[in-house]
Amino acid sequence: MTWNLTRGRTRRRCLGAAVILATSVFLTGARAQSRSATLRAIHSLENPSDRTEPGPGGELGPYQFCATTWRQCSLQPFSSALDPEASEVVAIRYYEWLKGQIERHGMPASTYNIALAWNGGLRAVLGGHPTRSARDYAQRAANLAADYDRIGAVQAVAPSAAPSTLR
Repeated sequence: MTWNLTRGRTRRRCLGAAVILATSVFLTGARAQSRSATLRAIHSLENPSDRTEPGPGGELGPYQFCATTWRQCSLQPFSSALDPEASEVVAIRYYEWLKGQIERHGMPASTYNIALAWNGGLRAVLGGHPTRSARDYAQRAANLAADYDRIGAVQAVAPSAAPSTLR
């Protein structure tokens, strides 16, 4: 196969367009993706194997909710925390509540701060004296969420852009 100058320019233009598209998808979707990536990271840390038996403190479900947190965000019985769909709805509500509380106190609602509050309680963020294990948890969640954000941005572009740029 012989490559001419026109075909090379077209290929570079397509590749350039794919990079621009990837960047814009990532930047415009960053806010929603961040919540999704944060919750995915928390799920990965809390209950990676999706076990159904209660945790040591009676926590249930993919996000290992305690009964008081569940009741704060849902009218469904606590046993519904084992239902992945119900648990996801409550996780989003709880995420948004934590985010609002953190922002109301003038702090950034970063993945790290959300995860720190999720694991160590809101006071861990607002009081400034979280335990070492809560800080470690928050850092692991932030690292995972950053990876999930990057993977999500690449996957959003790759399926449609890759075939046209490689032909």
